[in-house]
Amino acid sequence: MKIRENIPISTLTTMRLGGNARFVIDIENVDDIKEAYAFAEDKNLPVYVLGKGANTIGHDEGFDGVILINKLRGIEILKEEGDEILLKGMGGEVWDDFVDFACEKGYSGIEAMSAIPGTLGAAPVQNIGAYGQEAAQAIEEAEAFDSLLSEIHVIKKDDMKLEYRKSIFNSGEDAGRYFIVSVTVRLKRGELKPPFYTSLQRYVDEHNETDFSPKNIRRMIKKVRANKLPDPDVEASAGSFFKNIYLSDEEVEKAKKEGILVWREHGKNLVNSGWLIEEAGLKGKVFHGMKVSDKAALILINESAKSYADLAAARAEIIKIIEDKFSYKLEQEPVEIPER
Repeated sequence: MKIRENIPISTLTTMRLGGNARFVIDIENVDDIKEAYAFAEDKNLPVYVLGKGANTIGHDEGFDGVILINKLRGIEILKEEGDEILLKGMGGEVWDDFVDFACEKGYSGIEAMSAIPGTLGAAPVQNIGAYGQEAAQAIEEAEAFDSLLSEIHVIKKDDMKLEYRKSIFNSGEDAGRYFIVSVTVRLKRGELKPPFYTSLQRYVDEHNETDFSPKNIRRMIKKVRANKLPDPDVEASAGSFFKNIYLSDEEVEKAKKEGILVWREHGKNLVNSGWLIEEAGLKGKVFHGMKVSDKAALILINESAKSYADLAAARAEIIKIIEDKFSYKLEQEPVEIPER
């Protein structure tokens, strides 16, 4: 087990901000997990689990603890029964590689989530989603190391309490308790049926697409995302920066009267935060070195921000502008590594 000291968090996260982590340990096999937690306990230090750092922001003060980076790899077909498939991947697998594997096999259920940055282990933590699909629709179970009991056990989907960008892994009393070892998803042979999510449907219509196989949906999604979303390897960002806003049925009527565009998705009403930001005229504007993407207003790009303080100032200004104009308070989506 390799232990590194005083590693800049800015080099571990795609927003490229943050001071030093006291220790960083790469988890490359299952045995490393227990040993790493024992190391942290021996030094009386907190643990923070990280994948690719695509939805995570570091503080200038760094992290006086141990960061564990999930690098467990491997994909396995557990079961094929008729049109149903159980597919298992290790937590450190790159999410998009996992999606690619499924699509190449003709498995449907996660293809619309192509090109989301990060690892498979982060999928249930954040309940990732895009273009009409979310992880909760596919996840069957996860193997997780329980740091309180110091053992690995299986957590079924129903016990994960998966909600919009929320689960037991990142919310409530058990937040930070688990290290995701593997994730199993239930997929099926077949293809998605139109109509699709708005931007995907627009691409389908514009290009007269008729092949909706997982492999071709993946190709189209990657095209749509490439035209809208920055590559975090090229431009520093943490993906979607603000969560969408969910409304009750009663709130919908008031919103519509005020000219707010409301979507219906998975049986719920939502206001797209990116739409609010764009309507406020903030697209392309720069706040304290943080640029509101001129392609997708939900994305903040770190053009020249040098500190978390810069990010915090930019965030506060944008939130205030939206609240003053629309009376909705935006909420940050990326998680933050605590100072300790």
